[in-house]
Amino acid sequence: MSQKDYDLRPRWYVVHTYSGYENKVKTDLEKTIKNRELQDYFFDIIVPMEEQIEIKEGQRKTSLKKVFPGYVLIKMIVTEETWYIVRNTRGVTGFVGSGTDPIPLTESEIRKMGFDVQSIKVDYDVNDEVRVINGPFANFTGTVASINQEKHKVKVMISMAGRETPVELDFTNVEKA
Repeated sequence: MSQKDYDLRPRWYVVHTYSGYENKVKTDLEKTIKNRELQDYFFDIIVPMEEQIEIKEGQRKTSLKKVFPGYVLIKMIVTEETWYIVRNTRGVTGFVGSGTDPIPLTESEIRKMGFDVQSIKVDYDVNDEVRVINGPFANFTGTVASINQEKHKVKVMISMAGRETPVELDFTNVEKA
C-alpha cells in the first residue's frame, strides 16, 4: 500500500475479530488511539448491538445481543500507521476486504445497517454565543471556537474563575444563546 493509495476522507471499515473479543478490541483500540494521539484519524468504533426481548418462565427479560458477532466497525482514515495499529490490536484477525487492502463500506451498505451517514446541521457558527444545555457545564454560556462535523463535537470557550477554558461538547449539548 503506497502513500498515494490513501483516501484521506474518513470511511467505515469492517474489522474481523476473534469471537467474544469485540468489546476488548474496541477498548484496546481506543486506548492506543489516545496514547498515540491519533484522534484525528479515528472517528468512531462500534460493536453494533440490538435489544433482544426474551420471555422465560413468564418473566420478560431484555438483553443486548451483538448484531455482527466477530466484527467491529471503525470509521477511520487509513494510513500506513492506522492500518498497522488496527491490524496489530490483540484479537483482530484482519480487515474485511480483498487481501491486504481494507475496503470501505459503501453508503448504501451503511444505510442498510441503520447507520446515519448524514451530517448534523447546527444553527450556530464559530464565534457565536452558545449556552450549554446539559452535562457538567449546563447553563454556562461561551463562544464557539471550532466545530468538528465528523465527530459531531463543538469546542466552546467558557469563562470559569475569570479565565477562558476550552471545553469539547457534543452538538446535542449546546444551543444558540
